[in-house]
Amino acid sequence: MFNKPALPRIIPFAIYILFLIFEDFLAHSNAFSINTRWLYFVKIIAVIVALAYFLKNYTELAKKPPLTDFLYATVSGVIVFLVWIFPYPDWLVATAPVSFNPSLGQTDIETILWLSTRMLGAALIVPIMEELFWRSYIMRRYDSENFLSVNPETLSSFAYIGSACLFALEHKLWLAGLFAGLVYGELYKTYKNLWVPIFAHAVTNAMLGTWVILTGNWQYW
Repeated sequence: MFNKPALPRIIPFAIYILFLIFEDFLAHSNAFSINTRWLYFVKIIAVIVALAYFLKNYTELAKKPPLTDFLYATVSGVIVFLVWIFPYPDWLVATAPVSFNPSLGQTDIETILWLSTRMLGAALIVPIMEELFWRSYIMRRYDSENFLSVNPETLSSFAYIGSACLFALEHKLWLAGLFAGLVYGELYKTYKNLWVPIFAHAVTNAMLGTWVILTGNWQYW
């Protein structure tokens, strides 16, 4: 079903999604007394291991963009963050967000450890894993099975919009997710380097995580 170059970009993402499904199952099951928030450690470690195992396959990460491109990535990441925290009506939210305060029922050390791991995962690991999957693979796969041969600047409008729509379906705030997918996709098309949307994605997630911690809007996590 998938060609060999696709698997290094699919497997880390698939691991992440399977953990999300497992966490959701445990959270709604009375058969297990497991604190699902601690599964985040295992999830992030599993994704890191997968990314490290396939590292030599990520040829799109070999070329680094000029520093000026990161300035545009930063601005884009901030804009996506602001769109993400906009007060959306309920009909623009795919599912009701589950809110929890990580400090409840935990020691201060446990809370700091959990929040640090959550920020590390959101700001450093998730952007790399998701951009390898959504932009480098899915976006280019729309145009050709031999996706590695597709130059980002030649991507079709169908690939650009279609991949953004799929990216939106991954998120509870689907409209914000759609906007983010369009922004990150445009960065990839314009600057022809995956590090630019990765950096923008990292800025968005880092700002969102900081905002969540400072304001207590845990439903965004």
